[in-house]
Amino acid sequence: MAATDNWNLPLPPLALSMGDPAGVGPEIALRAWAALRDEGPAFMMVGPPEVFDAALRRLGMDAAIEQVASAAIARHTFPKALPILPRPLNAPTLPTPGEPDTAHAEAILDSIATAVRLTREGETAAIVTNPIAKSVLYKAGFPHPGHTEYLAQLVAAPGVAAPEPVMMLVGGGLRVALATIHMPLREAVEALRADRLERLAEIVHRALQVDFGLPSPRIAFTGLNPHAGEEGALGREEIEIINPAADTLRGRGVDISDARPADTIFAEALAGRFDAVIAMTHDQGLIPVKTLDFWGGVNTTLGLPVIRTSPDHGTAFDIAARGGARPDSLISAIRLAGEMAARRRAHAETARV
Repeated sequence: MAATDNWNLPLPPLALSMGDPAGVGPEIALRAWAALRDEGPAFMMVGPPEVFDAALRRLGMDAAIEQVASAAIARHTFPKALPILPRPLNAPTLPTPGEPDTAHAEAILDSIATAVRLTREGETAAIVTNPIAKSVLYKAGFPHPGHTEYLAQLVAAPGVAAPEPVMMLVGGGLRVALATIHMPLREAVEALRADRLERLAEIVHRALQVDFGLPSPRIAFTGLNPHAGEEGALGREEIEIINPAADTLRGRGVDISDARPADTIFAEALAGRFDAVIAMTHDQGLIPVKTLDFWGGVNTTLGLPVIRTSPDHGTAFDIAARGGARPDSLISAIRLAGEMAARRRAHAETARV
C-alpha cells in the first residue's frame, strides 16, 4: 500500500475520559454525542457504564449507550448509541451529581490512563479529557500538580523525563499559548526565563505546523509590562528576557516577534497578522479568549506524543446537581481533536512519501 493511500482511511474514534463523575462530564458527554452522532468525529467514552446509564436516566434524554469491546466496534456503534469502553467503578456507590467523593478517584484516574494507552497504541486517534477536581484527587493521594502533568507522566518513556507540555487555548479566532500558568503573579514574573521561552515557542511552532496545518506559522510574544516595557521605562523583562529569546528563535528559523503590547496584540492576531500568541501570564492570555468565546473555548496540550484537548471549564459541581449543563466547549474540543488528528496523520504520511 502506498503511504498516501492511508489519507483516505477513516480516523479511529477519539477516546473521552469521564472526568469527575459527580461533575458535568457524564452529562455533557451525552449531549455532545447527541449533537455529533450524525456528523462526527466519532468518539467513545472510557469509564464505568453505570455512571452514564444513571446520567441518561436522570436527564431523560432521547439517547442510548452501548458497551463496546474496542474502538473499531465503537466506530460502528457511534451513530446509534454512545459507545462506552467499560472500566470498573471500584467504589461502593454511584456518584451523586454535585457531591464529589474521593471513593471515585481510582476510576477517574483509570479512565484517563486507559484513554492515553489506547491513543498511544493507535487504537484511538486522540484524547479528550473531561474536567477533574484536583482537590478531590489530592485527598486520595494524587501526587501530580494537575491533570496535564499526569498526562505527561503517562506518556513518558521508561527512564526518560516526562515531556514539558504547553497549554494553548483555542477560541474566538485566537490561539493563545501560556508561558506561565497556575501560579501567583509575583512567581510568574520570577519564572520567566529566556531558555524556557525558547523551548515553549519551538513546541508551539512545531504544533502549528503538524497539528494545525500551517507550514510557515507566525507567532507573537506578548510583553509582560504595559506597552511592552516602553523601552525599559516600565520594566526590563522585555529587553533582558523576552526579546533575546525571540532573537535566538529567529536564528533557528522560527518566525516570532519581539515582545508586543498585550493590549493590542490580540487585535493584530484577529486581523491575521499572527497565527498564535504566546502570553506571559495566565490571565493575560485567557481573558481575550474567554471574552470572545466564553462557551466554546478549548484547552489543548502541546508537546505530548498524543493529541489532547479538553473543555475550557471545570467540573461545575453546582450545575451538575441541577442538570442542564451546556456541552459547547466539549463539542468544540472533540471537533478540534478530530481536526488535529487528521492533520497529524496527513503530515506523517507526507513525510513518508
